[in-house]
Amino acid sequence: MTALRLVLGDQCSHAIAALAGIDPARDLVLLAEVRSECTYVPHHKQKIALVLSAMRHFAAALAARGLRVRHVALDDPSNTQTLAGEVARAARDHGAARIICTHPGEWRVLQDMRGWQDATGLPVEIREDGRFLCSLDRFRAWAAGRRQLRMEYFYREMRRESGLLMQGPDEPAGGAWNYDAENRAALPAGTMPPTPRRFPPDALTQAVIGLVEREFPGHFGTTDRFAWPVTAEQARQALADFIAHRLPRFGDYQDAMAEGQPVLFHALIAAALNCGLLEPLEACRAAEAAYRQGAAPLNAVEGFIRQILGWREYVRGLYWLKMPDYRTGNALAATRPLPWLYWSGETAMACMAAAIGQTRDLAYAHHIQRLMVTGNFALLAGLDPAEVNHWYMVVYADAYEWVELPNVQGMALHADGGVMASKPYAASGAYINRMSDHCRGCAYDVKRATGPGACPFNFLYWDFVARHAQRFAGNPRMAMPLRTLARMDQAKVAAMRAEAASFLSALERGEAPAPPRAARPARRTSAPPAAPAMSLDLPEPSPARRRRPAGPR
Repeated sequence: MTALRLVLGDQCSHAIAALAGIDPARDLVLLAEVRSECTYVPHHKQKIALVLSAMRHFAAALAARGLRVRHVALDDPSNTQTLAGEVARAARDHGAARIICTHPGEWRVLQDMRGWQDATGLPVEIREDGRFLCSLDRFRAWAAGRRQLRMEYFYREMRRESGLLMQGPDEPAGGAWNYDAENRAALPAGTMPPTPRRFPPDALTQAVIGLVEREFPGHFGTTDRFAWPVTAEQARQALADFIAHRLPRFGDYQDAMAEGQPVLFHALIAAALNCGLLEPLEACRAAEAAYRQGAAPLNAVEGFIRQILGWREYVRGLYWLKMPDYRTGNALAATRPLPWLYWSGETAMACMAAAIGQTRDLAYAHHIQRLMVTGNFALLAGLDPAEVNHWYMVVYADAYEWVELPNVQGMALHADGGVMASKPYAASGAYINRMSDHCRGCAYDVKRATGPGACPFNFLYWDFVARHAQRFAGNPRMAMPLRTLARMDQAKVAAMRAEAASFLSALERGEAPAPPRAARPARRTSAPPAAPAMSLDLPEPSPARRRRPAGPR
């Protein structure tokens, strides 16, 4: 039987399940660049360029192996611009007797795949994605009957099963499972992390960037600084560069933030992992080897492996366990529209301006910027989870719903009611001041919670705690802030809540509240976002309501 074997844009791996057992003489591999996948959310320009370039390089690599490849370019006049349309067209043209594909990363694509058999009249085989270290059945078995689905306990089982960082069947290396307590240092002043290996676009990638600029001129972000790895070889070079130059200090400073330093000691490999250019076990073993050879300390290596073997596998399992209802959760009844500043970057808050500015320029921000800056602000402000999730899906090169939705819905917004995290990750400006140097040049005063120039994170934090005091009264992890709130002078509490109401009301009106004092301008990690220069496919925000962009569909 001849088979049509589909490879999706985030499955650019020779080990992908759809290719197992391929008959080079009879079977056809299909890679299709379709507009529907570029616009179901209006992805960052660099995300689209990365995926399309990776697909084109991978198609060439498959052909070099002697496989029959049908690669449909986005601007092919015959392109139906949907996966279903291209699968049906290729199956018909090739005379395929069956269709083989790999389990996708997003619920909507799986629902699409499940309709292909009826649409084509051909049997469709959807294979487990073996790139992940925990199968979906394995995760369901782990979750069955558990009252709480905490990542830490899942992670320990994955350590035992994989043998990573173990010194016996049940004994973790160093005697502890988790060294997170050692990974919370602020970056010392004057520290200059090594510049990560970047990959200037080759001719094929340059052509893709030109295509993206022509086809999606209004999408968020720029392509000027595109330098992502687009082949497996480049992804391995990026990993090797991280292991050699940044992993040794990654542990200490993985939670740190610094002006002008968007990467610090982070790996910058999530985008390659998530589109199939790099295997997760390969990354984990490379880090473990550095520890065994004495080239990197245990706290750094454990922290890195926990992000992949722990968090990455856990959020994927949780996504498929809880979908489709998981995306509609709104446990804290948050309904405020997403402020325009998330798109423009126009704000006097230095930490927010830095995170959004580099996101626009690089399609990247590290996990603390996402969780404790843009995510924390969204949590404190009570922003609508659907709008916040949409934003995170749009703006990052590594964003796919299986990984982005649980991290935003569960970790950043606590919208799942505690399925993922036992408490909301809410913090005042003190946390940002402790973990970064943003506050030193900010227009707001991080030491003030009320009055002229008070840091918005401060009054928003206490307003959040007061607003949800009853809900979290029985949560032991919220006991300390609730006790502190109870002991506060009630006039001060009222003043903070009034400032929060005024600030949020101004945001909702489309204004950009500024501190009412002479202040230093906020420094930024990159060129300041210039909203008038951005030609977004977004409705021009009205003074009354600057909301999430509808984006092209």
